[in-house]
Amino acid sequence: MAITAQMVKELRGQTDAPMMDCKKALEESGGDLDKAIDWLRKRGVAKAAKKADRTTSEGRVQSYIHTNGKVGVLLEMHCETDFCARNEDFQKTMTDICMHIAAADPAPIALSAEDIPADLLAKEKEIYEGQAKESGKPEQFWPKIIEGRMNKYKKSVALLEQPFVKNPDLTIGALVTGLVGTIGENISVARFTKYRIGE
Repeated sequence: MAITAQMVKELRGQTDAPMMDCKKALEESGGDLDKAIDWLRKRGVAKAAKKADRTTSEGRVQSYIHTNGKVGVLLEMHCETDFCARNEDFQKTMTDICMHIAAADPAPIALSAEDIPADLLAKEKEIYEGQAKESGKPEQFWPKIIEGRMNKYKKSVALLEQPFVKNPDLTIGALVTGLVGTIGENISVARFTKYRIGE
């Protein structure tokens, strides 16, 4: 199948991957857009894994204030070099993540599932235990029901696990991994804070 410039442009629009990588992904997947996206993700993950142990002593803090002036976000991201921190793609991704944090519902409360405070997890588990008891299902199924709901809860409030609001096919973690593949440095989200009037 002939790979057209329009196909490459469409894939780039969905993934922000470099044009040559988009073309290669489409060639490898026979022009299938979904398979091309998977190919790019796998390649990004492989690149990111190789760079994961490299020191990230540079970075920047990005701010975002929503147009109504009632929601604001501060985000800190780390990278290996000052050159990367000044990179347009790096800064654009930071802005996108800030906008995601401002808009996400439920709002993220931790970077990853491992970072969710234990007291919040205990409170959620207690709620799910009560729901399992009220469900009318046999008691032997309760642990699986509770575990499933806990996993769903963790994914819903951990920033890196959340579907990106501008492209729900990507998680925030995958967005960052794609950036690592594009720039070629180890990059990580360090921390974030969301402010809302009255909270």
